[in-house]
Amino acid sequence: RGSYAPVLPRLARAAMLISKKNRLAILSYLFKEGVVVAKKDYHIKNHPDIADVSNLEVIKLMTSFTSKELVTERFSWKHYYWFLTDEGIEHLREFLHLDEEMVPNTLKKAAPRPGPPGRAPPEGERRGPPRDGGREGYRSGPREFSGFGRGGGAPRPVAA
Repeated sequence: RGSYAPVLPRLARAAMLISKKNRLAILSYLFKEGVVVAKKDYHIKNHPDIADVSNLEVIKLMTSFTSKELVTERFSWKHYYWFLTDEGIEHLREFLHLDEEMVPNTLKKAAPRPGPPGRAPPEGERRGPPRDGGREGYRSGPREFSGFGRGGGAPRPVAA
């Protein structure tokens, strides 16, 4: 009774209007990459990865998706990280009208990177220790003293 502020319905206070163009840009980026990163700064005019979209719009849309369990949220070092869930992938496929074959980059297997040129062993030859004898392949033969560091330990008893 003491407050003269108008009482707004809960939905009117919490809702943020995001244009359809910006919503599509954010969701297309999310599906393509599988993850969205945003710095916890509500005053940045443009998100660094998504063109013509404010950082606040990205944070609010991803917060909404978090409550619907379409993304999982992590927060570390003043940055939000949102990862697409399986339900989120299905939802975005329907919303963006995408084929079943399309998957986010986080689910694609990376192509094996070739080594530096001229470093591969010749055909049929392996590098490294021999593998036929197990651990014994590393040892050159019976040793009188073994071990590392200073000293060799106590002399071994002679078998009678």
